[in-house]
Amino acid sequence: MALNLVRAGRQLTVWNRSPAKCDLLVQSGARAAPELGALFEACGIIILMLADESAIDDVLARGKDIFAPRVSGRTLVNMSTVSPSYSKALAAEVRAAAGHYVEAPVSGSRKPAEAGQLVAMLAGQQEDVEAIRPLLAPMCRQSVECGDVPGALLMKLAVNIFLITLVTGLAEATHFAQRNGLDLARLVSVLDAGPMASDVSRGKGAKLRDHDFARQAAIFDALKNIALVTEAARAAGIASPLSDVCVALYQEAMALGFGELDMVAVIRAIERRSDEGVLAAHSGEHTERFDEAT
Repeated sequence: MALNLVRAGRQLTVWNRSPAKCDLLVQSGARAAPELGALFEACGIIILMLADESAIDDVLARGKDIFAPRVSGRTLVNMSTVSPSYSKALAAEVRAAAGHYVEAPVSGSRKPAEAGQLVAMLAGQQEDVEAIRPLLAPMCRQSVECGDVPGALLMKLAVNIFLITLVTGLAEATHFAQRNGLDLARLVSVLDAGPMASDVSRGKGAKLRDHDFARQAAIFDALKNIALVTEAARAAGIASPLSDVCVALYQEAMALGFGELDMVAVIRAIERRSDEGVLAAHSGEHTERFDEAT
């Protein structure tokens, strides 16, 4: 994402907790800040794409005396996927310190990011959103406004429900076909030709067909995101039955040691359930409930 900004001619100052990760950007024309304070001094707009809430707090020195001068007069563009409640609280603190705050989480994994084809969801005060929208163009093919904070992160979580349940369903379909002796290449051909086909199903279907678990979006990323969904759902009193199942499956995949692999490796957790007969004890109960409902 940062490389796309540099290639588009943006004047970019970068910082990373692992300095070597900035080398390619510097070679391409970015300037590396020697330390965080220098980054904030050099820039009026700060883009955050960090792993979690604690990393954001560390970078902003949240809760410390230097937080207010660090954010005052600057626009923070938070592209990280964090909890909506966290983002709402952070926005209030930034605005209280005379700063500006825009949520801009994105939909898309590694390949869309490399191609500048992400979709951004934007939330914040209207003038702030409009001010940063042109900056996102080299990274995102489309930007969608979602009202005030935390509207963009709530939208991102809604999108993630569909994405993660889609990929998990595709993994289960593959497992079902495989255990019934079907040809996976033919399964993928049927799916690609049918009405459910999408960039996601084509890409992940091919990975499942080829047993290719090289990471695009990892198991641990999927678990983090779907856990944020269930947390937000609980806070709002909303049922999340599919997300609850996905949390359990991705936790099982993590426990099996597949956390660093692509999210399609959730099929390993499904395979383990089959091998251990986990569902056999519940089949009669499900049938009885269905009979009562009908």
